[in-house]
Amino acid sequence: MSSVPSDRKRKSSTQSIRELFTSQQKPNIGATAPVSPAAKRSRVDAAGRDASIETASKGTRSTKEMYHFPNKRAEVVEISSSPENSPAKPTPQNSARKLTPNMHANGAPKRMLVKNFKPARKVDPKQFLDQVWAKVDKAMDTVLKQEKIDFSLEELYRGVENLCRQGLAKDVCERLVAKCKGYIKGPLKEKVKEMLGRESVDVLRGTLNAWATWADQMKYLHWIFCYLDRAYLLPKQQSLHDISVDLFRSIIFEHQRLNPRIIDGACDLIAIDREGKDLDRDMFEKTVKMFHEMQVYSKYFEPRMLELSQKYILVWANTSSEEKSLAEYVKSARALMESEIDRVEMFRLDGSTKRDLLTLLEDHLISRKESRLVNQDEIAGLLEDNAVEDLELLYNLLERRRLGVKLRPAFTKWIEDTGTAIVFDEKEQDNMVVNLLTLKRQLDIVWKKSFHRDSDLGHGLRESFEAFMNKTKKSSTTWNTDNSKPGEMIAKYVDMLLRGGAKAIPAQLTRKAEKPAVAEEEDNEDIVFDEDTEVNNQLDQVLDLFRFVHGKAVFEAFYKKDLARRLLMGRSASADAERSMLARLKTECGAGFTSNLEQMFKDIELAREEMASYKAIYEERNEKLSLDLNVNILSASAWPTYPDVPVIIPAQIKSAIDKFETHYKSKHSGRKLDWKHALAHCQVKAKFPRGNKELVVSSFQAIVLLLFNGLKDDEHLDYNYLKEATGLPPPELNRTLQSLACAKLRPLTKHPKSRDISPTDTFTLNTHFSDPKYRIKINTVQLKETQQENKETHERVAADRNYETQAAIVRILKARKKIAHSELVAETIRVTRSRGTLDVGGIKRNIDRLIEKEFLEREDDGSYSYIA
Repeated sequence: MSSVPSDRKRKSSTQSIRELFTSQQKPNIGATAPVSPAAKRSRVDAAGRDASIETASKGTRSTKEMYHFPNKRAEVVEISSSPENSPAKPTPQNSARKLTPNMHANGAPKRMLVKNFKPARKVDPKQFLDQVWAKVDKAMDTVLKQEKIDFSLEELYRGVENLCRQGLAKDVCERLVAKCKGYIKGPLKEKVKEMLGRESVDVLRGTLNAWATWADQMKYLHWIFCYLDRAYLLPKQQSLHDISVDLFRSIIFEHQRLNPRIIDGACDLIAIDREGKDLDRDMFEKTVKMFHEMQVYSKYFEPRMLELSQKYILVWANTSSEEKSLAEYVKSARALMESEIDRVEMFRLDGSTKRDLLTLLEDHLISRKESRLVNQDEIAGLLEDNAVEDLELLYNLLERRRLGVKLRPAFTKWIEDTGTAIVFDEKEQDNMVVNLLTLKRQLDIVWKKSFHRDSDLGHGLRESFEAFMNKTKKSSTTWNTDNSKPGEMIAKYVDMLLRGGAKAIPAQLTRKAEKPAVAEEEDNEDIVFDEDTEVNNQLDQVLDLFRFVHGKAVFEAFYKKDLARRLLMGRSASADAERSMLARLKTECGAGFTSNLEQMFKDIELAREEMASYKAIYEERNEKLSLDLNVNILSASAWPTYPDVPVIIPAQIKSAIDKFETHYKSKHSGRKLDWKHALAHCQVKAKFPRGNKELVVSSFQAIVLLLFNGLKDDEHLDYNYLKEATGLPPPELNRTLQSLACAKLRPLTKHPKSRDISPTDTFTLNTHFSDPKYRIKINTVQLKETQQENKETHERVAADRNYETQAAIVRILKARKKIAHSELVAETIRVTRSRGTLDVGGIKRNIDRLIEKEFLEREDDGSYSYIA
């Protein structure tokens, strides 16, 4: 142990406690222990400790005697024999031949000269304790009063160490505890109690100041009593630090009047932060640290904080849910939860606090407000406004308690109501598919982004679409049949896409319109879409709608009719798109559904080969055909049925047709050709005063225009003459004349001018006809469906549906022989489900028809039996 010069001790006595604390990195030698107590203690081994105890048992010495070694005559001490209590040293196995260490070779014992040896004189232990404690007590008074230090911490440390070595550690500990207890009960507690008349935050502030003062003072006491702490207190499982904390906790913190005020003060700091006022973060952080050090966090602070938090959250939830809209409430609830958890994490509150606080927040803000959060009217408003972000916040909030699925009733109801309104809106029938696709795209984005692809909500979305897409009612749009209108409109929308290509796609449905969402989903902001991609994307979306339709018969009928027009008129925008759509339908509905459609494509290819063969024959003969004739030979079973429209064909055209028919029958004997002139079209070259043009017209339009050849510009042809010359029925003639004289492009002029055709009208060639294009299409009317055609298609589908139902009933009765009415209805619905869901009334009507036709009979018990 190193010594300290006395002049340095005196110099250190003038330093204050504050100065000592500010120089902890380089402590004053006179004010602090020069050597770490732990280092000192490490040099004291078990043997040394036993020796000190043995010395203390033989007699005690005064402080002066312990540190004084008088210079006297040297005495000779006999050390040839070891003390009785000396530990025995291990003897090597070959030590038998060695001399003992304390003997010369001649056998005489060794002698050692020890100088300045003085036997210890006995000192009274109590007297020694009182002498040393007087100095320690005086030093403690200086520390506790926060006065200037006029003592050496090292000297005090050694004094305490000597007391402990003399077996007086217990007495020292008792006096130390009594001294500290008296100080805490006295001046330290009085300073805190002075704050009782103020706010709880002030009481907490006073407690923090007292705690900080006590902690500073305990540093000095720990230095002085370090040996006591390590050698006596620690083995008894309570250190000096623990004693100091226990004293402060039991005397000040757990004081009957102070304790609730201290805890409420800490809770008041949280309340201040919740009110949006400035929080004394340093004070709150020190408070939490003090609670942890005193080990009162879980016992006192946490329960009270959670109790007050529950009251606050309860009031907030009730008030906000009543005053705010659903979107505002969700945003506010999320902000509240984030602020509460941020506070917990910022000040490192216990994990149990975070867990219990989250439970309180979720219980009061979510579980108890479930009915408010899933209110159908307000969710419908969010869906109507396409509030994707608000819906996502709502879903995330509910998912904290696994309640996201509770959105399904409101979500599906809004979808079904909105979809039903679109399907049965007769004024917007032409835009039905566009509106449905827009709705589907909106809901897909909501499902993906807002609901995070929740499987239950995804199933609800599809079930809702399936429900309203298959609702039927007899109306004028379906000619009082039970046919599905969406099936018809989907077929017409596909026809529009395949005729017009990417240009026909509505702007709101293009990929460019949804590019931001697509780019975000695919993590690529530079996505470029060509026309083929646009068309294929639209076909995929339309097919998604098509999947919801149970009855595919309506779609099939209209799609086949429109496909026939496109193939015969050559109006398909892309052959690849046509094939792609056919492949999609085959995958979706099976080969049986598309067999006729595939045959239609084959017929067109065979017709091209047939015409090439026909023209090659005339080229070999060096004969020139009177006109460029192209004939499509079609299979009657695969193509739609078309009515025979009577018409007088011009002689030149009739001659060309007869030549081809003769050629065809010579190659294919036994076949009969049924000419459908209503589907024919041609190109007519016309000379107008303002320029020559090439008109693409239907066969009926061409027949009418040819009647004006050779007439003067102002020469009129009346309606009756045109009727007799063409042989067309009045409805078809009116439609043809209207397209030539009343449309946007008018090669004829009607007199008088009006939108309708009447038998008294006359017509002349339009001498003012002009157009920037040389080739002009006027046969668009030929591509449009008439109301009569639409009615016939619906009626044919309904009739086929009845035949299919009757066939299913007969097959069931053949297999069962006898069956009850309810079983027959259920079984019929099951076996015909792939073609659409039948209504019970329709099944009963078909049963009655079969009874009339004597296919089955009704028994007395109400069951049915098959009549062989």
